[in-house]
Amino acid sequence: MPKFVTIGYGDRAGYDRTAADVRDAAHAHDAELRARGALMGIAGAPVQVRNANAAHVEKRSGPFMSSSLPVAGFAVIEAADLAEAIEMVSRTPCAVAYGVVEVWPLETP
Repeated sequence: MPKFVTIGYGDRAGYDRTAADVRDAAHAHDAELRARGALMGIAGAPVQVRNANAAHVEKRSGPFMSSSLPVAGFAVIEAADLAEAIEMVSRTPCAVAYGVVEVWPLETP
C-alpha cells in the first residue's frame, strides 16, 4: 500500500480557539490512525545537516524553511491513494485547529 509523509503545522493560539469537542474528536482520530499503524510524532527541535562534496559535516540548529505556522508534528501513513490520505488527515488536530497538513507521497526506489 502506498505511504505518505504528512507534516502538520499549527500553533497554540489556533488550538486554543478550536472548540474542545472538535479537538477531542481530532485526538481520537489520531489515536485511530496510530492503531491502524500510522507512525506519528510531535516535532522536536530541528538540526540542519550539510556535507558538501562529502568533505565536512556542518550542522546548524533550527529549521531550514520557515512558515507562518510552526511545524507541530509528522506522520507516515498508508492509504490506497492520495485522496484517501487527504481524507485521513483532514480530521487531525492541525487540520481542524486553524493549521494545515501537507501530504507528500513517499516514492521509494
